Amino acid sequence: MLSQSIYISNFVPKILIKTINNINYKLFFDGCSKGNPGLAGAGAVIYKNDEEIWSECCFVGDKITNNHAEYYGLILGLRKAIDLNITSLLVMGDSQLVINHMTGKYKCKSPNLIPHYQTAKNLEINFDTIKYQHILRNLNKRADELSNLGLK
Repeated sequence: MLSQSIYISNFVPKILIKTINNINYKLFFDGCSKGNPGLAGAGAVIYKNDEEIWSECCFVGDKITNNHAEYYGLILGLRKAIDLNITSLLVMGDSQLVINHMTGKYKCKSPNLIPHYQTAKNLEINFDTIKYQHILRNLNKRADELSNLGLK
């Protein structure tokens, strides 16, 4: 997927290039909620050396918040990365809240999100290396597309 290779290389902050070059697998995730809370979908995509190797979307439910859907996207992708025996992973998402929870910058205090946060943290132990990076929404187009497809 040539456009994805250019997409990652041109838009990821230069400070991450060294880290990214050492990690062949990248997971992009997203969640959406129409109404917030409302109908929600989630999506995730995994790239190996900037080539898409897996993608999936799912319907999360009704009366679901965007943050809840974002966690679904993350968990969906982490589970697949484990199934694919990936041990080093760079995780990128446009949810500053989820990324900051996962890196420990923010403490997860919401009773509705704690179970999803704990699930994601428990999945982390399956990786030798896992890094998280917040990216802007316009750099998360494929995962965004998938999360919206999850609504259908």
